[in-house]
Amino acid sequence: MFTNKDHKQIKNKGIAIEQIEKQLQNFKTGFPPIKLVKVATKEHGIKVFDDNEITELVRSYTVRTKNKEILKFVPASGAASRMFKNLLNFLNLNESEQKEELKNDNSFNSAFYFFKQLQNFAFHNKLENILKENNIDIKDANYNAILKYFLTKSGMDYSELPKALLHFHKYKNGARTSIEEHLVEAAKYSTSKGNIARIHFTLSEEHISDIKNLFNEVIPLYEKEFNLKYEINFSVQNQSTDTIAVNLINKPFRLQDGSILFRPGGHGALIDNLNNLDADIIFIKNIDNVVPDRLKAETIKYKKVIGAHLIYLQQKLFDFLKKLEKDESGKIINDIIYFFEKELMFIFPENFKKINIKEKIKYLKTKLKRPIRICGMVKNEGEPGGGPFWVKNEDGSVSLQIIEASQINTQDKNQLEILSNSTHFNPVDLVCTTKDHNGNKFDLKKFIDHETGFISQKSKDGKDLLAQELPGLWNGAMADWNTVFVEVPLITFNPVKYINDLLREQHQ
Repeated sequence: MFTNKDHKQIKNKGIAIEQIEKQLQNFKTGFPPIKLVKVATKEHGIKVFDDNEITELVRSYTVRTKNKEILKFVPASGAASRMFKNLLNFLNLNESEQKEELKNDNSFNSAFYFFKQLQNFAFHNKLENILKENNIDIKDANYNAILKYFLTKSGMDYSELPKALLHFHKYKNGARTSIEEHLVEAAKYSTSKGNIARIHFTLSEEHISDIKNLFNEVIPLYEKEFNLKYEINFSVQNQSTDTIAVNLINKPFRLQDGSILFRPGGHGALIDNLNNLDADIIFIKNIDNVVPDRLKAETIKYKKVIGAHLIYLQQKLFDFLKKLEKDESGKIINDIIYFFEKELMFIFPENFKKINIKEKIKYLKTKLKRPIRICGMVKNEGEPGGGPFWVKNEDGSVSLQIIEASQINTQDKNQLEILSNSTHFNPVDLVCTTKDHNGNKFDLKKFIDHETGFISQKSKDGKDLLAQELPGLWNGAMADWNTVFVEVPLITFNPVKYINDLLREQHQ
């Protein structure tokens, strides 16, 4: 199937031929569906803290993190092009078609609404100045001129920039990009050891230079404002995590020059980037989920809540492990079981009670020696995203997992019913620890469920193809972690999927 040229291409990407063969087999057989046991709810599976508990967790956060190295991990490599799909379509219409669309569609995400509210965007002043430089008054500019200087290389080139470099919010002293909002946020809860705010961004190679230039301008200003130092690092998605694409008969999809088409493996590939980081506590949050300063308080409060609770759980795990290593008589087995069932929401396999003490201790050590994550859960109001469920694992245990609809058997009415009863979803709001009780980093690749990938239909050069994504970063890539769900307020989730989302009240 593969030529010498193919083998060279695969080797240059750093991919083992066995991985390619496994991916090709996945296309043929598909991925086995996840077995949902029940939906996780506030009554069983999602922890809800009362006001007193929240106050205490926020208070204790500073004390509990005093000697911890905190890091904020922000996936920011995606291009913003999908944000402008409607505007790009509008720009490609002729004049009569544009008039027709403006007349017939005045919905929130329409071109009509974009032009009507143009002055309310944070980038308005910059666009106005660029038009002035080209002898155009923004008040008199036609639609095509506005979009030309807004979306293309003739002006701001917003359709080709990453979300990190887009101006999201207006302030008295100017506009802030989304990546700057992450700097401000990090100053409020991600500082530690020497008053340093550490942030790691995953970026596309072509955007690193522009983002470094922005940071050279703004970092000194924020360091002065918040009286701290920033430690910023970047990484790119490794080519070795790319996956092979196939045609509709599962043969490698080839480009015009005969080479094989490889595609990025999705956000699940970022488990490699996360695996290379060294920190005691790692917060994970998407680049576009930020709010202006006036709304940051709730986000900061709940970051401290889940951060403090994470450290509490970690300490409990570490204490149990140390006791097990000193005393294997089994005296504390019942305490550990109770902790897992009540605090980690873990249901043991049916045969667990029947095995001897030695086997029980071995099993418990395996489960104790795992990374921990707390996932914020917001009430589901129709937004797409992974939901919280109890899932049957291969060893017969049942644990909490974030599951996408594409991971279940949609022909199974029982599974569909469980899916439809979900009340919450995860807005990529996580905090995790990736070190063991001896301070050594876990190899996160050992905790991936490789049977939870995705296959979707795409196209290239007008031809249909099938693409494969690796197990999602907060789905299958973390499937074998100790997982806890905590309810957080909806105000902490304010993504920008389309440009007009910046007109929502939360972003104004």
